[in-house]
Amino acid sequence: MHSPALPSSPHAPVPPLSASVALPMAAGTGAVKTAVAGGGSLPRSERLPVLDMLRGFALMGILIMNMPGFSTSFFAEADGSHLWTSRLDQLAEQLRDMLFSGKFNSMFSLLFGIGFTIQYTRMQQTDPLHADRIYLRRLLVLAALGIVHACIFWPGDVLHTYAILGIFVLFGLKRVSDRGILIGIGLCLLYPLASGLLRLVVITKDMTAERVKVAQAFEITNKAAFGEGSFIDAAVESSRMMVHFYDNLLSLWGTLGWWVMMLLTVLIGLLAGRRRWTQRIPELMPQIRRLTWWLLAIGLVCGAAFTVIFELNRLPGPSPIKLLGSLCYGISRLALMLFYVMVIVQLSQRAAWQRLLAPLAAAGRMPLTNYLMQTLICTAIFNGWGLGLYGQMGPAAGFALSLAIFWAVQVPWSLWWLKTHERGPLEALWARLTYGRKPAAAAAD
Repeated sequence: MHSPALPSSPHAPVPPLSASVALPMAAGTGAVKTAVAGGGSLPRSERLPVLDMLRGFALMGILIMNMPGFSTSFFAEADGSHLWTSRLDQLAEQLRDMLFSGKFNSMFSLLFGIGFTIQYTRMQQTDPLHADRIYLRRLLVLAALGIVHACIFWPGDVLHTYAILGIFVLFGLKRVSDRGILIGIGLCLLYPLASGLLRLVVITKDMTAERVKVAQAFEITNKAAFGEGSFIDAAVESSRMMVHFYDNLLSLWGTLGWWVMMLLTVLIGLLAGRRRWTQRIPELMPQIRRLTWWLLAIGLVCGAAFTVIFELNRLPGPSPIKLLGSLCYGISRLALMLFYVMVIVQLSQRAAWQRLLAPLAAAGRMPLTNYLMQTLICTAIFNGWGLGLYGQMGPAAGFALSLAIFWAVQVPWSLWWLKTHERGPLEALWARLTYGRKPAAAAAD
């Protein structure tokens, strides 16, 4: 179910990416120096496989959640109607929102926070005078890639969001204590309640009706540009949508909610990186086992609650029951994401599962490449300049297509590429643009 009047809607298509998360600060000095010279990634033998598995799993979930934004307008169903009327499609839509919505971009932002801690610490150990400048350049390159992606190819981009949050962490939070980070996490958790209560006071029926008209107008132009237009038409419409997300107070309010959701899990990742949770998995396993099933129960109960609430209250505009639904969404988003993380962490400790999850880890070793490849594949399938299937594929078929693209295309491609390369092609380009020279670790590429 879409609800795109504000881009922070829990049902709006949601994108990704993590910083390249390499290995522990305990790695040997020689390996660290090589990694820094090589663009921030350690050789395969020194990486934490569990982080690659998590990134791969997140890539799959992100594609599932982004598929509606590729195949139809972000602004569909703004008036509360059902775009897809078959029971199968509506059930697929509800299960997708309950189990996937928000869980996987939050997983990537968690990994982004972990990656920041590991990478920045490594840079400070080897080149303390230039660590800030190098990491800033890395983030600016990511921001540039994200803006190009958003304004030319697909407006659901999240790379620019991660880059800007990374700059905020670099210059605003790197010296904040763990207690300060915990306070920030608490404020992010409280924001949806405060924002929702304010909406009940501020948003009028006339304002809601005007937002619906704007959304319906965008739905028409989206169909013309993406479904029937040329590549240039689609790029112009993408840019127009990106401007809309930031050019008025109501859109900015919704966008702020999205940024706060991302910041929450970045901060959790930052805390996890500082406390070296990823390097202490065996030690933490008793707590992980205990938390896993509690997180599943909380996530499913809250997920079912927000799904039912939003299905029974589809008319646009704020209401107390929809505020409750939004709070349930936020709790479910965090709880189920952490449940997925803890299940993969536990499986990664078993040799048999390490082999089974190796293909997933291969996709996760090149997240930037695979994320942008998803846009290339899906826009070629749905846009008018490609196969032109825009608006013709419902949630059930979209879910099946997502799995097919990931497992039949991206995983085999990743396994093939990494046989002869240390990193993905866009990861190598990112490192080259960051360091201004061919990365040492990619010299064999």
